Amino acid sequence: MTRILLAALLALSLAGGAARAQAPASGPGGVTVSAEEMELQRMLRGGRIEGRVSIPDARAASLVQPQGQAWREFHNRTLAWVGGVAVLGVLALLLAFFLAKGRIPIAGGPAGRTITRFSLLEWANHWMVASCFIILGLTGLNLTFGRHLLLPLIGPEGFTALTIAGKYAHNYLAFPFTLGVVAMLLLWARDNIPNARDIDWVRLGGGFIGRGHPEAGRFNAGQKMVFWITVLGGGLVAASGYMLIFPFAVTDIAGMQLAHMVHGIIAVLMIAAMLAHIYIGSVGMEGAVEAMSTGEVDLNWAKEHHGLWVQEVATAHRAPPPAARAYGAD
Repeated sequence: MTRILLAALLALSLAGGAARAQAPASGPGGVTVSAEEMELQRMLRGGRIEGRVSIPDARAASLVQPQGQAWREFHNRTLAWVGGVAVLGVLALLLAFFLAKGRIPIAGGPAGRTITRFSLLEWANHWMVASCFIILGLTGLNLTFGRHLLLPLIGPEGFTALTIAGKYAHNYLAFPFTLGVVAMLLLWARDNIPNARDIDWVRLGGGFIGRGHPEAGRFNAGQKMVFWITVLGGGLVAASGYMLIFPFAVTDIAGMQLAHMVHGIIAVLMIAAMLAHIYIGSVGMEGAVEAMSTGEVDLNWAKEHHGLWVQEVATAHRAPPPAARAYGAD
């Protein structure tokens, strides 16, 4: 190893001797690099500097991997820009929508009776996925923005402790998150298959924009989009994340860099989408939060937003909608 390091230093010295008098230049993405590094990059021409090692892992012999420049540029700049624009952009749109429309009320007011919207299994699985996603999202955002936002506020010691704890939480919560996403697919895939009614829902703005409220089954077009974003996006995030948790198990360094890029981009886009989902399911719409806080929803809310589903439930039981009862009844 000593010989390899000496050889690398000698190569840098020789490259620097011819360019020592030159001023620092701009590398890819406008990053300022030394003249010695620019000369070394010209010498490599996209290749690698490798030596010999005595340890079993032959990958340790790679001293310079120029393709890592693109990955470093992505991690330090591109991901921060994409994440910032996506998350802050969605927050700005939601704030503007709330100021313009306010909270969407139940047409005709609450009925005073409820209908079962989700079973105990569906309710529990949703909250397992949601709680894991929130922690995964926050700890992931810390890896991208924490150095710029948190480090100046809490100092190096606090930031180090927080980031290490977040790393362990991020790695271990990936497993229940994946399990929950698979369970969601099994529980709700049948009800989230797109159909012709979804076109009308989109055309009418889901009842949020313009007039009229489109008919919908158990899940409307907007909820179906959230479902498939969660299942497909969550699957890609999980798969790429496991490649990072278990490095070099299935790919080389180039594959690891690609996995990190896929993981980061899809994750920040999912965070932006889930912000809209959280808004609509809480402060954005009257009667929506009860669906996942208790599993029960107001009957008028259900008829307004999922009228076809209410009819299906009533028909299946050959009676008025099941589980419909007065508030406070035993």
